[in-house]
Amino acid sequence: MPRSKNEAVKIIPLGGFGEIGKNMTVIEHGGHIIVVDAGLKFPEEDMLGVDIVIPDISYLVENKDKVLGILLTHGHEDHIGALPYVLNQINPPIWGTRLTLGFVAAKLEEYGLLDAAQLNEVKAGDVVNLKGFSVEFFRVSHSIPDAVGLAVTTPVGVVVITGDFKFDQTPIDGRLTDISRLAQIGDQGVLAMITDCTNVEKPGYTPSEKLVGRAFDEIFSQAQGRIIIAMFASNVHRMQQVYETAARYGRRVAVIGRSIARNSEIAAQLGYLHI
Repeated sequence: MPRSKNEAVKIIPLGGFGEIGKNMTVIEHGGHIIVVDAGLKFPEEDMLGVDIVIPDISYLVENKDKVLGILLTHGHEDHIGALPYVLNQINPPIWGTRLTLGFVAAKLEEYGLLDAAQLNEVKAGDVVNLKGFSVEFFRVSHSIPDAVGLAVTTPVGVVVITGDFKFDQTPIDGRLTDISRLAQIGDQGVLAMITDCTNVEKPGYTPSEKLVGRAFDEIFSQAQGRIIIAMFASNVHRMQQVYETAARYGRRVAVIGRSIARNSEIAAQLGYLHI
């Protein structure tokens, strides 16, 4: 027998499905909405004059009284970068882990939105209950610390959103993806799973981030002059390996770029980057 409108759970992608960037997913049930992530996307080569691309949130604006909150998986721009634009139109509570909220707070302060924001810190293993939804945060390994996936329990069933993840058996911070908890959730039954599938078309598997550290060691041991390293501004684990390798070889590190300097400072202040 088909479910009635009120019994059904809707999963509405506003971005990030079949593309890299602007991740934002709506889960709706019983007249209530939760939102997972609010990311931006950098423009394609043919988008001349466009600085960033953000999700179309007109559905959320039209139904803003139904929105219970935004739940964040991690602190990469393609998952949090659209928040200032979203909070300019709706202002629901936000849940995220400590480092993720550190990056979010800095971003919102820059836009003059921090004082009005409702930021709530969670950690892996926590459960947040929002009317008809029970949201569990489980640990995943990623290139940025404090990444989580979500298991959203609804009256209809469980929806799992992995966020970005990898099965790295030797992560820099020692925090592996919680495969055991994922297995337990699977045993209980899953209605739908929304998963990161970056590079899924490529054969093989993604090597551990620690291999990058070995490459750094080889480069630092041979280089006579300056070493210039380019990386994403939020890749805290790679920053950590740069600092550790530089210390071993008596090198000084100069951080160039506003975003990476800010993120380094935040990560160090919160204890995720050891300089």
